[in-house]
Amino acid sequence: MEKFNISGEYIHLNQLLKVIGWVEDGAQANQLIDDGHVKVNGEVEFRRRNKLFPSYNVAFNGKKVEILASEAE
Repeated sequence: MEKFNISGEYIHLNQLLKVIGWVEDGAQANQLIDDGHVKVNGEVEFRRRNKLFPSYNVAFNGKKVEILASEAE
């Protein structure tokens, strides 16, 4: 499982997919979310701008990432 440190309190789901390189752009991220291909904490997530906090897990296409708080906080 990958790990991703966020610098703020949270990151939006569609932003995360772009930042970690799972999609090429925001339109692709939004379409995959709309089509039910992305899971957050084991549940299919349809909210594009769902707020992801530290300890959340995101899965897509056989890949998984855990959200962590930044070390600086």
